[in-house]
Amino acid sequence: MITSYFPKYVALFAICVLCVGALDTFVAAVYEHAVILPNRTETPVSKEEALLLMNKNIDVLENAVKLAARQGAHIIVTPEDGIYGWVFTRETIYPYLEDIPDPEVNWIPCTDPQRFGYTPVQQRLSCLAKDNSIYVVANIGDKKPCNASDPQCPPDGRYQYNTDVVFDSEGRLVARYHKYNLFAPEIQFDFPKDSESVTFETPFGKFGIFTCFDIFSHTPAVVVVDEFQVDSVLYPVAWYNTLPLLSAVPFHSAWARAMRVNLLAANTHNTSMHMTGSGIYAPEAVKVYHYDMETESGQLMLSELKSRPRSEPTYPVAVDWSAYARSVKPFLSEQSNFPGMIYFDELTFIELKRNTGNYTVCQKDLCCHLTYKMSEKRTDEVYALGAFDGLHTVEGQYYLQICTLLKCQISDLRTCGEPVGSAFTKLEEFSLSGTFATRYVFPQIILSGSQLAPERHYEVLRDGRLRSRSRTPLPVLVLALYGRVFDKDPPRLGQGPRRLE
Repeated sequence: MITSYFPKYVALFAICVLCVGALDTFVAAVYEHAVILPNRTETPVSKEEALLLMNKNIDVLENAVKLAARQGAHIIVTPEDGIYGWVFTRETIYPYLEDIPDPEVNWIPCTDPQRFGYTPVQQRLSCLAKDNSIYVVANIGDKKPCNASDPQCPPDGRYQYNTDVVFDSEGRLVARYHKYNLFAPEIQFDFPKDSESVTFETPFGKFGIFTCFDIFSHTPAVVVVDEFQVDSVLYPVAWYNTLPLLSAVPFHSAWARAMRVNLLAANTHNTSMHMTGSGIYAPEAVKVYHYDMETESGQLMLSELKSRPRSEPTYPVAVDWSAYARSVKPFLSEQSNFPGMIYFDELTFIELKRNTGNYTVCQKDLCCHLTYKMSEKRTDEVYALGAFDGLHTVEGQYYLQICTLLKCQISDLRTCGEPVGSAFTKLEEFSLSGTFATRYVFPQIILSGSQLAPERHYEVLRDGRLRSRSRTPLPVLVLALYGRVFDKDPPRLGQGPRRLE
């Protein structure tokens, strides 16, 4: 093999440029897009008709990109399925796909659009980035030919991938990520053979990227943070909110906090499918978020973030999620436990009978401890403490350990775990902990109206307690410590939570 030294000098020069132009902070933008969907059809449309629809969506995204750039944004994330929607079969998605090359080819589609064939979408996204001097993150479809010598080659002779692309402020393609953990309805796409950990450097930190249901996985979600030490994660999603524990904003903000990384999450907006919830999250705080089930319009959000949060004095300390729970004896109760379902998983619950108290509930190896004080407790509102320790097996397989305090839908205990939108009973004090067998635990607090509790009202202690820190009464719907035990997962998540693709 002949080795050229020239690329090493180029790489060194690039690193020096990044160092000289390094920024301590940057302005992030995410856009929640109300996607213009195609008509359902059993037969593929023409390439021209597909491009017409995609350009309608890009017209909307272009306005968001320009507005974000005018407000000083360095990077903008747009949603998964944001350019053509999701109502496809394998055949009907094909006219919407383009060949997306490896970023190592050093390509600016805006100035060299024909280099890799017919690529009008990549050309337009590249020009949006170049003309507005902003990094643009989008989700489109990639196609790659294959032949009979490949035993996994589909019968139609091509692979089709759900793909994120990133164009830098000069319009250059700098990242391409093929979604690794597809969700059940994504029959139009193929699973990549191998996982990818896609990262890239900028003057404002190191970025990783993955898509929607990937966030439940070890590969690539945990890998890009723990092994590749990215500063920020770009996260296009098409997320169907499933209360009480799988609503986009609470889960994404909890993930950013627990993984101690910036997260830029852009969701599609479709209220008929309960799809809303985007935000910009720092390790120590929620910067901005949007949750809107009332209107059908998109929303642009911007916030300033630290470029390298690990070097900041405010960077959160690592949490030992089981330290406190394993140090205390279980609270004894004369009450009986009862079962309840959350998203097809059977939890063990105990009802909170009094306005103040201490409770423990266990399932298998997980014991959840709660200390609390309520004010203004309504007699028609029932709260319960629940535990789950097991393999989730519906629409995907992944191992969970969950401790949760939640409001039941009505006073009937059989409704504990069902979705609830409002609460009038308020918690003045609370402390929730569990004997987790994982260090990947995501703390959530959801208030009445599916709003997040401000950080000034609670804290996560180093010993694993999710605890109130102001005596302000809060109308809590859900407190949760949502743990993922990756070493008990099957080889690949496969098909994921309903519409969490």
